[in-house]
Amino acid sequence: MRRLLLSGLVLAAASASAASAQNPPAAPGGGIKRSDVAGTWEIKTDSGVASVIRVSPNGKTWTLAFAGRKPIAVRVLASGGDSIVFQAGRFPSVLRPGQTVTRVREVGHFNGDAVTGTYEAHYASGSVLKGTFSGSRKTR
Repeated sequence: MRRLLLSGLVLAAASASAASAQNPPAAPGGGIKRSDVAGTWEIKTDSGVASVIRVSPNGKTWTLAFAGRKPIAVRVLASGGDSIVFQAGRFPSVLRPGQTVTRVREVGHFNGDAVTGTYEAHYASGSVLKGTFSGSRKTR
């Protein structure tokens, strides 16, 4: 009985060690900070819409601008790893004249001076447009 119990404990300890080796704890302070992406980003969507995202040096102020239009305030919702989730509020649609985008939510995956990601635009009519985007940082 002792041998069986001892064997079970040794096996459990070995399994726990193997599991922790496969899933090491996250690095302290791991993940992107808003200030890491400070600068001016030129973005292009898969639907052909071009925009510029500006991030202040401290990463606290973000704006989204389309050609010939006033900048729109952007709110950062979450960040982690290489990703930042951000959202812009109500504005006239670039793709669908006469329609209003009630919100566009984007998930950007940042890698140095490059970004790729997905977006989801919600219209006042109830329709939703989903797609991808890519871009690059032009200034820091």
